[in-house]
Amino acid sequence: MKLIIAIIQPYKLEEVKEQLYKTEVNLLTVSEVLGHGRQRGVTEIYRGVKETGNLLKKLRLEIAVNEEFVEPTIKAIIRGAKTGETGDGKIFVLDLKECVRIRTEERGSSAIG
Repeated sequence: MKLIIAIIQPYKLEEVKEQLYKTEVNLLTVSEVLGHGRQRGVTEIYRGVKETGNLLKKLRLEIAVNEEFVEPTIKAIIRGAKTGETGDGKIFVLDLKECVRIRTEERGSSAIG
């Protein structure tokens, strides 16, 4: 079991969801987050003064999958989120030690679905 965490641009959410659904990945948690990568935020000129907004709005997707869905999930996120520009985001893949479905108390890969 793996936990896939993806940080994406907010306007790409619908495209990412569409790609995930095509891959039969339906379990998804989405959170609004703030952060920046190499670009260190956005620099704008306001009333003649250069201002840098260090933290940008992003979305954090958390997706628990069984082993056979790891690579298809990664590819689906990339297909939906990639623009080729700086700020497209990142994908992290973590080992998931345990999963428990509260309703049935199932554990492990069957609890993921």
